[in-house]
Amino acid sequence: MRGGVIPAALQLTSTPAAAVLHAIRVSGPVTRDQLASTTGLSAATINRQVHALAAHGLIAERPDLAGPKTIGRPKNPLTIDRDSLCVAGMHIGARRAVLVIADLGGRTLHSHAVLTPSGDQQKAIEQLCEQLAELAGRFSGRRLLWGGVAVGGAVDAETGVVNHRVLGWHQLAVGATLAARLDTPVSVCEHVEAMAAAELLLAGPRDESGTGLFFYARETAGMAMTLEGRVHVPERGAGTIAHLPVSAPVLAPGLTRVRLQNVIGDDAALAAAERLGIDPDSSRIVDERARVLGEAVALIRDVINPDAIVVAGDAFSAHPRGLAPVQAAFDEASTLEWPLEIAPSRFGVHVQESAAVVVALSVIYADPIAAVATL
Repeated sequence: MRGGVIPAALQLTSTPAAAVLHAIRVSGPVTRDQLASTTGLSAATINRQVHALAAHGLIAERPDLAGPKTIGRPKNPLTIDRDSLCVAGMHIGARRAVLVIADLGGRTLHSHAVLTPSGDQQKAIEQLCEQLAELAGRFSGRRLLWGGVAVGGAVDAETGVVNHRVLGWHQLAVGATLAARLDTPVSVCEHVEAMAAAELLLAGPRDESGTGLFFYARETAGMAMTLEGRVHVPERGAGTIAHLPVSAPVLAPGLTRVRLQNVIGDDAALAAAERLGIDPDSSRIVDERARVLGEAVALIRDVINPDAIVVAGDAFSAHPRGLAPVQAAFDEASTLEWPLEIAPSRFGVHVQESAAVVVALSVIYADPIAAVATL
Protein backbone atom coordinates (compact mmCIF):
# COMPACT_ATOMS: atom_id res chain seq x y z
CA MET A 1 0.00 0.00 0.00
CA ARG A 2 1.18 3.52 -0.70
CA GLY A 3 -1.63 6.04 -0.62
CA GLY A 4 -4.96 5.97 1.18
CA VAL A 5 -6.57 7.48 4.27
CA ILE A 6 -5.89 5.87 7.65
CA PRO A 7 -7.55 7.21 10.83
CA ALA A 8 -5.13 8.88 13.22
CA ALA A 9 -4.31 7.03 16.46
CA LEU A 10 -4.28 9.74 19.11
CA GLN A 11 -3.09 7.69 22.07
CA LEU A 12 -0.20 6.11 23.89
CA THR A 13 -0.35 2.38 23.19
CA SER A 14 1.14 -0.55 25.06
CA THR A 15 1.91 -2.96 22.23
CA PRO A 16 5.50 -4.21 22.63
CA ALA A 17 6.79 -2.55 19.47
CA ALA A 18 5.13 0.76 20.35
CA ALA A 19 6.42 0.63 23.92
CA VAL A 20 9.99 -0.04 22.78
CA LEU A 21 9.91 2.64 20.08
CA HIS A 22 8.46 5.15 22.54
CA ALA A 23 11.14 4.40 25.14
CA ILE A 24 13.93 4.73 22.58
CA ARG A 25 12.44 7.93 21.17
CA VAL A 26 11.96 9.58 24.55
CA SER A 27 15.05 8.34 26.40
CA GLY A 28 17.52 7.27 23.72
CA PRO A 29 20.27 6.42 23.40
CA VAL A 30 19.36 3.47 25.60
CA THR A 31 20.57 -0.11 25.93
CA ARG A 32 18.45 -3.24 25.86
CA ASP A 33 18.86 -3.60 29.62
CA GLN A 34 17.57 -0.07 30.14
CA LEU A 35 14.62 -0.80 27.85
CA ALA A 36 13.69 -3.83 29.90
CA SER A 37 13.73 -1.72 33.04
CA THR A 38 11.74 1.13 31.45
CA THR A 39 9.08 -0.93 29.67
CA GLY A 40 8.76 -3.92 31.99
CA LEU A 41 9.10 -6.26 28.99
CA SER A 42 11.25 -9.38 29.10
CA ALA A 43 14.71 -9.44 27.58
CA ALA A 44 13.50 -11.85 24.89
CA THR A 45 10.59 -9.55 23.95
CA ILE A 46 12.92 -6.54 23.87
CA ASN A 47 15.28 -8.34 21.52
CA ARG A 48 12.47 -9.36 19.17
CA GLN A 49 11.08 -5.84 18.99
CA VAL A 50 14.49 -4.25 18.54
CA HIS A 51 15.25 -6.64 15.69
CA ALA A 52 11.91 -5.90 13.98
CA LEU A 53 12.17 -2.12 14.43
CA ALA A 54 15.74 -2.12 13.11
CA ALA A 55 14.75 -4.31 10.13
CA HIS A 56 12.19 -1.67 9.14
CA GLY A 57 14.70 1.14 9.50
CA LEU A 58 13.01 2.82 12.47
CA ILE A 59 15.85 2.46 14.96
CA ALA A 60 19.60 2.02 14.75
CA GLU A 61 22.25 0.37 16.92
CA ARG A 62 24.98 2.85 17.81
CA PRO A 63 28.21 1.19 18.98
CA ASP A 64 29.90 4.58 18.61
CA LEU A 65 27.87 5.79 21.60
CA ALA A 66 28.81 2.86 23.87
CA GLY A 67 30.58 3.56 27.13
CA PRO A 68 33.84 2.00 28.29
CA LYS A 69 34.21 -1.67 27.41
CA THR A 70 33.27 -4.15 30.11
CA ILE A 71 33.32 -7.92 30.44
CA GLY A 72 30.58 -9.69 28.50
CA ARG A 73 28.53 -8.83 25.44
CA PRO A 74 28.82 -5.16 24.36
CA LYS A 75 25.78 -3.10 25.36
CA ASN A 76 25.37 -0.97 22.27
CA PRO A 77 22.92 1.95 22.70
CA LEU A 78 19.86 2.24 20.48
CA THR A 79 18.43 5.40 18.95
CA ILE A 80 15.61 6.16 16.56
CA ASP A 81 16.64 6.90 12.99
CA ARG A 82 16.49 10.68 12.75
CA ASP A 83 18.39 10.87 9.48
CA SER A 84 16.66 8.65 6.91
CA LEU A 85 12.92 9.13 7.42
CA CYS A 86 10.41 11.97 7.49
CA VAL A 87 6.71 12.80 7.55
CA ALA A 88 4.81 15.72 6.01
CA GLY A 89 1.98 17.58 7.71
CA MET A 90 -0.19 20.64 7.45
CA HIS A 91 -2.35 22.58 9.86
CA ILE A 92 -5.13 24.38 8.00
CA GLY A 93 -6.37 27.43 9.87
CA ALA A 94 -9.05 29.95 9.02
CA ARG A 95 -6.48 32.46 7.76
CA ARG A 96 -3.21 30.62 7.33
CA ALA A 97 -1.89 27.11 6.90
CA VAL A 98 1.35 25.76 8.35
CA LEU A 99 3.31 23.27 6.23
CA VAL A 100 5.90 21.15 8.00
CA ILE A 101 8.39 18.33 7.46
CA ALA A 102 9.51 16.42 10.56
CA ASP A 103 11.71 13.46 11.39
CA LEU A 104 10.61 10.25 13.08
CA GLY A 105 11.05 11.76 16.53
CA GLY A 106 8.73 14.66 15.74
CA ARG A 107 11.55 17.18 15.38
CA THR A 108 10.74 19.84 12.80
CA LEU A 109 13.13 19.86 9.85
CA HIS A 110 11.42 22.73 8.07
CA SER A 111 8.15 24.62 8.33
CA HIS A 112 6.57 27.73 6.94
CA ALA A 113 3.17 29.38 6.85
CA VAL A 114 1.10 30.26 3.80
CA LEU A 115 -2.25 31.98 3.41
CA THR A 116 -5.14 29.55 3.42
CA PRO A 117 -6.51 29.73 -0.14
CA SER A 118 -10.02 31.05 -0.65
CA GLY A 119 -12.43 30.45 -3.52
CA ASP A 120 -13.15 27.06 -5.07
CA GLN A 121 -12.65 24.43 -2.38
CA GLN A 122 -11.09 21.77 -4.61
CA LYS A 123 -8.61 24.22 -6.07
CA ALA A 124 -7.82 25.43 -2.55
CA ILE A 125 -6.96 21.99 -1.18
CA GLU A 126 -5.07 21.03 -4.34
CA GLN A 127 -2.97 24.17 -3.96
CA LEU A 128 -2.11 23.35 -0.36
CA CYS A 129 -1.31 19.74 -1.22
CA GLU A 130 0.91 20.84 -4.07
CA GLN A 131 2.81 23.19 -1.76
CA LEU A 132 3.31 20.46 0.84
CA ALA A 133 4.45 17.97 -1.83
CA GLU A 134 6.91 20.52 -3.15
CA LEU A 135 8.28 21.02 0.35
CA ALA A 136 8.59 17.26 0.88
CA GLY A 137 10.45 17.03 -2.42
CA ARG A 138 13.24 19.11 -0.95
CA PHE A 139 13.92 16.19 1.41
CA SER A 140 14.31 13.58 -1.32
CA GLY A 141 17.23 12.06 0.59
CA ARG A 142 14.76 10.87 3.22
CA ARG A 143 12.01 8.29 2.91
CA LEU A 144 8.61 9.95 3.26
CA LEU A 145 6.48 7.71 5.49
CA TRP A 146 3.17 9.48 6.08
CA GLY A 147 1.16 12.63 5.62
CA GLY A 148 -1.01 14.35 8.21
CA VAL A 149 -3.61 17.10 8.22
CA ALA A 150 -4.93 18.94 11.27
CA VAL A 151 -7.93 21.11 10.43
CA GLY A 152 -10.90 22.74 12.10
CA GLY A 153 -14.49 21.96 11.29
CA ALA A 154 -16.04 18.51 11.13
CA VAL A 155 -13.62 15.73 10.14
CA ASP A 156 -14.49 12.19 9.10
CA ALA A 157 -11.34 10.40 10.25
CA GLU A 158 -12.16 7.24 8.30
CA THR A 159 -12.42 8.98 4.92
CA GLY A 160 -10.51 12.22 5.45
CA VAL A 161 -13.53 14.23 4.30
CA VAL A 162 -13.88 17.69 5.86
CA ASN A 163 -16.74 20.13 6.34
CA HIS A 164 -15.49 23.56 7.39
CA ARG A 165 -18.11 26.27 7.75
CA VAL A 166 -15.65 29.16 8.11
CA LEU A 167 -13.74 28.17 4.97
CA GLY A 168 -16.91 27.23 3.10
CA TRP A 169 -15.74 23.64 2.56
CA HIS A 170 -18.40 20.98 2.16
CA GLN A 171 -17.65 17.27 1.86
CA LEU A 172 -14.11 18.06 0.71
CA ALA A 173 -11.88 14.99 0.25
CA VAL A 174 -8.83 16.44 1.99
CA GLY A 175 -7.26 13.09 2.88
CA ALA A 176 -7.62 11.48 -0.52
CA THR A 177 -6.30 14.58 -2.30
CA LEU A 178 -3.15 14.70 -0.18
CA ALA A 179 -2.62 10.92 -0.31
CA ALA A 180 -2.70 11.01 -4.09
CA ARG A 181 -0.27 13.91 -4.20
CA LEU A 182 2.24 12.50 -1.70
CA ASP A 183 1.78 8.83 -2.65
CA THR A 184 1.78 7.90 1.03
CA PRO A 185 -0.87 7.05 3.61
CA VAL A 186 -2.50 10.14 5.10
CA SER A 187 -4.37 10.79 8.35
CA VAL A 188 -6.76 13.70 8.89
CA CYS A 189 -7.79 14.93 12.31
CA GLU A 190 -9.72 17.75 13.99
CA HIS A 191 -7.06 20.27 14.96
CA VAL A 192 -7.71 20.76 18.69
CA GLU A 193 -7.77 16.99 19.20
CA ALA A 194 -4.44 16.87 17.35
CA MET A 195 -2.98 19.58 19.61
CA ALA A 196 -4.03 17.58 22.66
CA ALA A 197 -2.39 14.49 21.12
CA ALA A 198 0.86 16.38 20.62
CA GLU A 199 0.98 17.01 24.37
CA LEU A 200 0.67 13.25 24.91
CA LEU A 201 2.92 11.92 22.17
CA LEU A 202 5.50 14.53 21.21
CA ALA A 203 6.35 16.44 24.37
CA GLY A 204 8.70 15.21 27.05
CA PRO A 205 7.68 12.89 29.88
CA ARG A 206 4.63 13.97 31.87
CA ASP A 207 2.17 12.07 34.02
CA GLU A 208 -0.55 11.23 31.50
CA SER A 209 -2.78 9.28 33.88
CA GLY A 210 -6.21 10.60 34.72
CA THR A 211 -8.25 13.13 32.77
CA GLY A 212 -7.09 16.29 31.02
CA LEU A 213 -8.70 19.17 29.16
CA PHE A 214 -7.01 21.02 26.30
CA PHE A 215 -8.35 24.43 25.26
CA TYR A 216 -7.40 26.37 22.15
CA ALA A 217 -8.48 29.91 21.31
CA ARG A 218 -7.30 32.09 18.49
CA GLU A 219 -9.69 33.05 15.70
CA THR A 220 -11.80 30.06 16.73
CA ALA A 221 -12.15 28.23 20.02
CA GLY A 222 -12.08 24.50 20.71
CA MET A 223 -11.62 21.90 23.42
CA ALA A 224 -10.43 18.30 23.57
CA MET A 225 -10.39 15.81 26.42
CA THR A 226 -7.75 13.20 27.21
CA LEU A 227 -8.44 10.02 29.19
CA GLU A 228 -5.64 7.83 30.52
CA GLY A 229 -3.19 8.61 27.74
CA ARG A 230 -5.58 8.90 24.81
CA VAL A 231 -7.52 11.71 23.20
CA HIS A 232 -11.27 11.24 23.33
CA VAL A 233 -12.54 11.34 19.74
CA PRO A 234 -16.36 11.43 19.68
CA GLU A 235 -17.91 9.12 17.13
CA ARG A 236 -19.86 11.99 15.58
CA GLY A 237 -17.03 14.49 15.57
CA ALA A 238 -15.66 17.08 17.95
CA GLY A 239 -18.00 19.25 19.95
CA THR A 240 -17.73 23.01 20.29
CA ILE A 241 -17.26 25.59 23.03
CA ALA A 242 -17.72 28.56 20.69
CA HIS A 243 -21.34 28.94 21.81
CA LEU A 244 -20.58 29.25 25.55
CA PRO A 245 -22.42 32.28 26.98
CA VAL A 246 -20.08 35.01 28.25
CA SER A 247 -20.29 38.53 29.66
CA ALA A 248 -18.19 40.97 27.60
CA PRO A 249 -19.44 44.58 27.73
CA VAL A 250 -16.22 45.93 26.21
CA LEU A 251 -15.73 43.46 23.37
CA ALA A 252 -19.38 42.78 22.53
CA PRO A 253 -21.67 45.52 23.87
CA GLY A 254 -25.34 45.54 23.05
CA LEU A 255 -25.60 41.87 22.07
CA THR A 256 -28.39 40.07 23.86
CA ARG A 257 -26.63 36.72 23.52
CA VAL A 258 -22.84 37.02 23.67
CA ARG A 259 -20.92 33.85 22.88
CA LEU A 260 -17.27 33.01 23.35
CA GLN A 261 -16.75 33.14 19.58
CA ASN A 262 -17.89 36.80 19.60
CA VAL A 263 -15.01 37.97 21.77
CA ILE A 264 -11.90 36.06 20.65
CA GLY A 265 -9.79 36.75 17.58
CA ASP A 266 -8.37 39.89 16.02
CA ASP A 267 -11.64 41.07 14.49
CA ALA A 268 -13.36 41.39 17.86
CA ALA A 269 -10.42 43.29 19.35
CA LEU A 270 -10.09 45.61 16.35
CA ALA A 271 -13.81 46.37 16.28
CA ALA A 272 -13.81 47.19 20.00
CA ALA A 273 -10.70 49.35 19.67
CA GLU A 274 -12.21 51.33 16.77
CA ARG A 275 -15.49 51.81 18.59
CA LEU A 276 -13.80 52.99 21.80
CA GLY A 277 -10.98 54.92 20.15
CA ILE A 278 -8.28 52.92 21.92
CA ASP A 279 -5.44 50.59 20.96
CA PRO A 280 -6.38 46.92 20.29
CA ASP A 281 -3.81 45.97 22.93
CA SER A 282 -5.36 48.26 25.52
CA SER A 283 -5.77 46.80 28.99
CA ARG A 284 -9.55 47.21 28.73
CA ILE A 285 -9.60 44.76 25.82
CA VAL A 286 -6.95 42.23 26.87
CA ASP A 287 -8.13 42.18 30.49
CA GLU A 288 -11.70 41.43 29.46
CA ARG A 289 -10.64 38.71 27.03
CA ALA A 290 -8.51 37.06 29.75
CA ARG A 291 -11.43 37.20 32.19
CA VAL A 292 -13.84 35.72 29.65
CA LEU A 293 -11.45 32.87 28.85
CA GLY A 294 -10.78 32.11 32.51
CA GLU A 295 -14.49 32.00 33.28
CA ALA A 296 -15.22 29.80 30.26
CA VAL A 297 -12.50 27.31 31.21
CA ALA A 298 -13.78 27.28 34.79
CA LEU A 299 -17.29 26.48 33.58
CA ILE A 300 -16.09 23.37 31.76
CA ARG A 301 -13.73 22.44 34.60
CA ASP A 302 -16.60 22.40 37.06
CA VAL A 303 -18.61 20.06 34.83
CA ILE A 304 -15.84 17.55 34.05
CA ASN A 305 -13.48 18.04 37.02
CA PRO A 306 -10.28 17.07 35.15
CA ASP A 307 -6.91 16.33 36.71
CA ALA A 308 -5.09 18.79 34.41
CA ILE A 309 -5.82 21.70 32.06
CA VAL A 310 -3.60 22.85 29.18
CA VAL A 311 -4.30 25.93 27.03
CA ALA A 312 -2.89 27.23 23.77
CA GLY A 313 -3.52 29.91 21.16
CA ASP A 314 -2.99 33.66 20.85
CA ALA A 315 -6.15 34.53 22.77
CA PHE A 316 -4.64 32.89 25.85
CA SER A 317 -1.06 34.08 25.38
CA ALA A 318 -1.57 37.69 24.20
CA HIS A 319 -1.92 39.30 27.63
CA PRO A 320 1.25 41.13 28.79
CA ARG A 321 1.09 39.17 32.07
CA GLY A 322 0.69 35.85 30.33
CA LEU A 323 -1.75 33.39 31.86
CA ALA A 324 -1.90 35.13 35.25
CA PRO A 325 -5.14 37.06 34.52
CA VAL A 326 -6.74 33.94 32.99
CA GLN A 327 -5.77 31.94 36.08
CA ALA A 328 -7.15 34.62 38.40
CA ALA A 329 -10.51 34.68 36.58
CA PHE A 330 -10.56 30.88 36.56
CA ASP A 331 -9.91 30.71 40.30
CA GLU A 332 -12.63 33.26 40.98
CA ALA A 333 -15.22 31.53 38.79
CA SER A 334 -14.65 27.86 39.64
CA THR A 335 -16.91 26.50 42.35
CA LEU A 336 -14.76 23.47 43.16
CA GLU A 337 -12.79 23.71 46.37
CA TRP A 338 -9.37 22.40 45.34
CA PRO A 339 -7.08 24.60 43.25
CA LEU A 340 -5.96 23.65 39.75
CA GLU A 341 -3.20 25.39 37.83
CA ILE A 342 -3.73 26.10 34.14
CA ALA A 343 -0.64 25.03 32.16
CA PRO A 344 0.45 26.47 28.81
CA SER A 345 1.07 24.15 25.89
CA ARG A 346 4.65 22.93 25.83
CA PHE A 347 4.78 23.85 22.14
CA GLY A 348 4.05 27.55 22.54
CA VAL A 349 3.71 29.38 19.22
CA HIS A 350 4.47 26.11 17.40
CA VAL A 351 1.29 24.38 18.57
CA GLN A 352 -0.24 24.29 15.06
CA GLU A 353 2.98 22.81 13.73
CA SER A 354 2.99 20.13 16.41
CA ALA A 355 -0.63 19.25 15.61
CA ALA A 356 0.23 18.59 11.96
CA VAL A 357 3.27 16.51 12.89
CA VAL A 358 1.51 14.30 15.44
CA VAL A 359 -1.28 13.44 13.00
CA ALA A 360 1.36 12.27 10.53
CA LEU A 361 3.19 10.22 13.16
CA SER A 362 0.38 8.86 15.32
CA VAL A 363 -0.32 5.63 13.44
CA ILE A 364 3.39 4.84 13.28
CA TYR A 365 3.75 5.44 17.01
CA ALA A 366 0.68 3.30 17.80
CA ASP A 367 1.78 0.22 15.85
CA PRO A 368 5.13 0.87 14.15
CA ILE A 369 5.76 -2.53 12.62
CA ALA A 370 2.27 -2.88 11.09
CA ALA A 371 2.25 0.74 9.89
CA VAL A 372 5.61 0.66 8.14
CA ALA A 373 5.21 -2.89 6.81
CA THR A 374 2.29 -1.77 4.66
CA LEU A 375 4.27 0.96 2.90
